[in-house]
Amino acid sequence: MPDFIVVLAINAGVILALFVVAWAICWAMRDCTPVDSLWGLGMGLVSIATYVQTGGGTPRRMALTAICVAWALRLGGYMLWRWRDHGPDGRYVRMLDKAKAERGWNYGYASFRLVFMMQMPMLWLVCLPVQLGQISAEPLKLGVVGLAGGALAIFGLIFETLADFQLVRFKKNPVNEGQVMDKGLWRYTRHPNYFGDACVWFGLWLLAAETTLGLVSIVGPAFLLFTLTKWSGVPTVEGRMRRRKPGYEEYIRRTSGFFPLPPKPPKAG
Repeated sequence: MPDFIVVLAINAGVILALFVVAWAICWAMRDCTPVDSLWGLGMGLVSIATYVQTGGGTPRRMALTAICVAWALRLGGYMLWRWRDHGPDGRYVRMLDKAKAERGWNYGYASFRLVFMMQMPMLWLVCLPVQLGQISAEPLKLGVVGLAGGALAIFGLIFETLADFQLVRFKKNPVNEGQVMDKGLWRYTRHPNYFGDACVWFGLWLLAAETTLGLVSIVGPAFLLFTLTKWSGVPTVEGRMRRRKPGYEEYIRRTSGFFPLPPKPPKAG
């Protein structure tokens, strides 16, 4: 059996074990919100598991693992803090209440099937660059593409960290109650956190792409971009914000949806 299949299979087992343990804890608490932190922490764990299986030691393996772990700790830590600060996520509460009312599913079954089982394969798919990019030890040195990818990933990590910091500070100020966040990075894109996330994973793919297997891992960040812009990211957030924030339609009109761009001028008259 090819080495890369063994590595991918072991990593799938690592993800399964992590999610089963987390599911049991969340079932006991009757709160699935911590699963959001596993999106980051699980990818960090997979990058470490791959590093160990491949023997590590090369600049590419070290760069892929170090950047992924830094991203994982930042995102996972932030999501855990937000859970403790905000309480249960209403999306999961409504989803599981509906499953109980309409299908008669108990909390354990519904949470595993609708929340945990959905996220496990997506996590494995998105983090393909840090898995496949570590399989081959050649080329040993990072080339121009790999260095550019590392720079892009670090830029994205800083960008999304700053965006989340600005949003938290905005929300903590009582003066901003009911207002639309349009300051800082949020002035140039409605979703700077998603844009930063995409930069991280396309940067990691570029780091991996100097190897043959790493090159085909483009499906991971491509799927992430689809989920952020067309599926569970932008459409979900903007649908909610349109209902809750009276000024959000004007914010949409003048502000780029994803890539940072100068805001459009106010409407005349």
